[in-house]
Amino acid sequence: MSKFALITGASTGIGFELAHLAAKDGYDLLVVADEPLIDASAEDFRQYGTQVQSVETDLSTLRGVDQLFAATDGRQIDLLCANAGRGLGHGFLDQDVADWRRVIDTNVTGTIYLLQKVLKQMVARDDGKILITGSIAGFIPGSFQAVYNGTKAFIDSFADAIRNEIKESKGVTVTTLMPGPVETEFFARGDMLDTSVGASDNKSDPKNVAKDGWDALMAGHAHIVSGWKNKVQAAVAHVTPARVLAEQHRKMAEPGSAKDQ
Repeated sequence: MSKFALITGASTGIGFELAHLAAKDGYDLLVVADEPLIDASAEDFRQYGTQVQSVETDLSTLRGVDQLFAATDGRQIDLLCANAGRGLGHGFLDQDVADWRRVIDTNVTGTIYLLQKVLKQMVARDDGKILITGSIAGFIPGSFQAVYNGTKAFIDSFADAIRNEIKESKGVTVTTLMPGPVETEFFARGDMLDTSVGASDNKSDPKNVAKDGWDALMAGHAHIVSGWKNKVQAAVAHVTPARVLAEQHRKMAEPGSAKDQ
């Protein structure tokens, strides 16, 4: 039987490219997103000759994660790309509770609930690979993206902790992919097109980010910061005062900052 990969947030962007790489490598796929586009994306993945199943469900809810897990029909998950995520721009005090809560529930609650379910099985058999999409945003106080950056700080830290907890399971690897800004629908969906970062032409190509993540995943590496500029930014963030980082982020993410470019 072919290897089996579960990839979340696979309708567009990084997840879409990861699904292509997995199918090309011979994995059968279960791909998921919270929009009908996932069915059309699944058709694209079938070009490689592997089995592809798509599920439209909301991974910000425990029920949505349960629906996804049920769709595996008990099949062993050899690889999980936990890539689903949601962004949100503007000042925290201007955000609706429902909006910032969905960011937290998608990026944190739904993600770690799925990880717990999949990791239990992988650790029990001492075999499996996981790629978690974090972000260098987790190193930076995200003025005008405060909730989003906070969720990525959680995910980056959580992955490091879990990796240590399961270190005796030598056959299970957990890799964190940490890109910077990527040219995806993220900024439009987060209402950030009028920001400097949202309007920038210097965002990473999702194909390159996915390839970096895939190569690190296959090699069993703990982390990969995608792109040399992001590697520099991540290194600098570790030695720069938080107030300075927050002010720098403000210049990128404050609504209307695009006109200052």
